[in-house]
Amino acid sequence: MTNTDNGFSATRRLILQGAGAVALVGLGSSFGNLPFGLAPAFAAANDKYPEEAFKQKTEADAIKSLYGKTAEASDKVKMDAPEIAENGAVVPVSVTTTLADVTSISFLVAENPVALVASYKIPAGTMPNVANRIKMAKTSNVIVVVEAGGKLYSATKEVKVTVGGCGG
Repeated sequence: MTNTDNGFSATRRLILQGAGAVALVGLGSSFGNLPFGLAPAFAAANDKYPEEAFKQKTEADAIKSLYGKTAEASDKVKMDAPEIAENGAVVPVSVTTTLADVTSISFLVAENPVALVASYKIPAGTMPNVANRIKMAKTSNVIVVVEAGGKLYSATKEVKVTVGGCGG
């Protein structure tokens, strides 16, 4: 890290410049004029909200409603979640994958009142890494489903909850 004459580090200055650039991109997109050819990155915002999938009570029904097919377990889908969550209201879960052509990633919790917790569309050319803090009602399996190349792949991990997060 190098220092300038006024005591600010060059790294801090670069971060501030980057934040300013991101703000300008956001400002440009709010006026419908997307600079630097960023239109594909915002294409996922136009997809229809999967309302029926978010109403399903079981993970199998939610996956069927969201994708229309079932997922197969894969060691190419890596989920990072705690074995024990001290507070079910904020359980950190992340997923990465080495699969090519990933188009969506979804998080489900088997024992929640509504199984589907989050679903993300992944634009082409984007690294398929997603992290989220989810709510869990009680100890349950957390399932991550990755859609890649028209097929569904999944990873599952049991997370023990000591204090409930969905009304518990």
